[in-house]
Amino acid sequence: MTADEPRPGNRFDDVADAAARAFRLLPAAPQDVPYPASAEPRPAAHRVSTDPDTVERDLIKLVLTLVELLRQLMERQALQRVDAGDLTEEQEERLGATLMILHDRMVELCAQYDLSMQDLNLDLGPLGTLLPPAE
Repeated sequence: MTADEPRPGNRFDDVADAAARAFRLLPAAPQDVPYPASAEPRPAAHRVSTDPDTVERDLIKLVLTLVELLRQLMERQALQRVDAGDLTEEQEERLGATLMILHDRMVELCAQYDLSMQDLNLDLGPLGTLLPPAE
C-alpha cells in the first residue's frame, strides 16, 4: 500500500465527513430560519418532485428554467451593449428579433408542458427567487 492510497479504515470516515458536509448544505426548514419581527415568514420552497410519473415534466421544467435564466442574462447584456452604442442599427434589430423569437418559443414550450413562466422561477429559500420579478 502506498502513501497515496486510502487506508480501508479511513474510507468510512471520509464518507461520513462527506455526508456531514452534504447535510450542512441542505436548506433549513422554514421553522429553523429566524425572521425579523417585521417580516412575514416565507412560504415553503417549491421542490422538484421525484415522482416517476412526473419525471419528464420536472426535467423539462429544470431545463426551461436554465434556458430562461440564460435568455434573461443575454437580454440584459444586449441592452447594455445597445446603451453603450456598441452595436449597429442592423445588429440591434437582429438581436431584438432573436430575443423576441426565443421568448415566444419559451412561452410555447411552457404551454406544451402545462407550465407558466412563473413556474420556472425557482424559490431559493433565504436567497429569494432565481429569476428577477417580471417587469
